[in-house]
Amino acid sequence: MEGLPTSTKAERRWRSKNLQTSKPSLVMAFFSCVAWLYVAGRLWQDAENRTLLANLLKKNIEQRPKVLTVEDKLMVLGCKDLERRIVEAEMDLTLAKSQGYLKHQLRQSGSSDQKLLAVIGVYTGFGSHLKRITFRGSWMPRGDALKKLEERGVVIRFVIGRSANRGDSLDRNIDEENRKTKDFFILDGHEEAQEELPKKAKFFFTAAVQNWDAEFYVKVDDNIDIGLEGLIGLLEQRRGQDSAYIGCMKSGEVVAEEGRPWFEPEWWKFGDEKSYFRHASGSLLILSKNLAQYINVNSASLKTYAHDDISVGSWMMGVQATYIDDNRLCCSSIRQDKVCSVA
Repeated sequence: MEGLPTSTKAERRWRSKNLQTSKPSLVMAFFSCVAWLYVAGRLWQDAENRTLLANLLKKNIEQRPKVLTVEDKLMVLGCKDLERRIVEAEMDLTLAKSQGYLKHQLRQSGSSDQKLLAVIGVYTGFGSHLKRITFRGSWMPRGDALKKLEERGVVIRFVIGRSANRGDSLDRNIDEENRKTKDFFILDGHEEAQEELPKKAKFFFTAAVQNWDAEFYVKVDDNIDIGLEGLIGLLEQRRGQDSAYIGCMKSGEVVAEEGRPWFEPEWWKFGDEKSYFRHASGSLLILSKNLAQYINVNSASLKTYAHDDISVGSWMMGVQATYIDDNRLCCSSIRQDKVCSVA
């Protein structure tokens, strides 16, 4: 019986010692668990942050403005749509012109809707006052006679542009002369100068077809005299003929040497033979309405050369024009029935 208490004390000591040694282990285990939870939480948070950052970066890349092209900038500014509408309007205008719907198509020959036979434009300049007086006293009607001629369907006007110094004494003198005679056709958009004569042809045919509805449009230099009745008879015979390019047809050498008369700066365009294509002499040439209208519609893109007759001839090469070589329009001819002569 005495051995039992001894055994019990030993057991209690062992248990007490075991409890004392397990307390630090439990503490260590608790802190290890806390540490593990902390590390796991940080790792999970870092992973979540990385995912969030990756998504934000992807979204920023997608929303980052790209490099804008000129087309993009025009679209942003609304210019692209405006450009398209301008092109469409130009196409509509060209179509309207080709069909005869012209904004400035006024009847200057009176209130009658009857189609004229011809509009005859006599080229003149600021220094040609005496020539105009001579013409009015010879073949060109004036005053009431000019109005009666228009009743027959023939309009005649002196054709002139404006001075380089708009509104100067040259312009004022022409305006004053026109108020008295009423026989000028003034090309406000054209600058009157010798070197601008090829462009004057474009302005004349364009403005004439816009202002008068005629069968033919006639360009005449101021260094020739006209047999007016003979010219009217010639045009009457051709009435109703479309695509007619009428004149004294010629060709000739292209002058390539600067300083010589009739020098052509773009001589190299006419080939190795340096010869002009067939064209009507510039002294007097006639176009039917559809050819004059072609010049009107395409005037902005038509090329001019050093001489007006060459320029008109080059325009006719691009269309289905009927070339009519009429010797009666050769002013230096010896024919008795010619309709023009050198003044």
